[in-house]
Amino acid sequence: MSIKNFLDGLKREGDAFVTADGGDWMQGRTMYGGASSLLAYAAATRTFTDLPPLRAAQVGFVGPVGAESTTTARILRQGRSVTQVETEIHSNGALAHRGLWLFGSAREANAEYPAGPPEPRPLPVDQAEELPFSNVAPSFIGQYEIRRAQESSGKGDPIVRRWFRLKDREGLDPIAEMVLVGDTLPPGSMRQMQRRGPISSINWSFNILDTEPVTHNGWWLAETAGEHAADGFSSERLKLWNSDEKLVMTGFQCAAIFG
Repeated sequence: MSIKNFLDGLKREGDAFVTADGGDWMQGRTMYGGASSLLAYAAATRTFTDLPPLRAAQVGFVGPVGAESTTTARILRQGRSVTQVETEIHSNGALAHRGLWLFGSAREANAEYPAGPPEPRPLPVDQAEELPFSNVAPSFIGQYEIRRAQESSGKGDPIVRRWFRLKDREGLDPIAEMVLVGDTLPPGSMRQMQRRGPISSINWSFNILDTEPVTHNGWWLAETAGEHAADGFSSERLKLWNSDEKLVMTGFQCAAIFG
């Protein structure tokens, strides 16, 4: 299912938006976190059509988001330049996803400095090894082309770097695309796991650094870096660059490391 068909399946019923088909965006019994977050973002922007650009969000993956779900949005506060919107996704009769979205108009800058490039520098996308779809990967990964952006593989430092792009980007504005793809990679702590086992995102907090991001041929460079892992949980730092290695999104996440 293309992302356009996925979004076209989001139908308004009163104050809510309903979807009945998670399609190929599932990850086991729950929807991939970027896809469920895109549902929430779409509900917010379709409910309140005059919002300024998205600047940041905090997402809680409360429970499984099934193929059928209902999403609502409400304004918590609307100031002169910043509007905060809360979204909720209910699935199978229970709260499954909660988001807090911060939209903000541009203002005169009192501090301005660009983020630096990724270090160490990644393999160029045209030299990077293409990774085939694995039969143990979640089904939504089949929506991407993925290439390795780091020299090492297997066990090692808790960092995962990949070049990736959606096979079909039709119907996505740039911010919606970043919401969708920003949670694609597994946690960096995966490379420290003693044995294969399931992993699951628990939350996701991110900042949008460029409200009009542009990237060449749809390629993004993503990194997840484990900062600490213990007691079955890991703390992860997430970064997303465009094809010119300009940082466009940063984030943090708690992940459950099972097994």
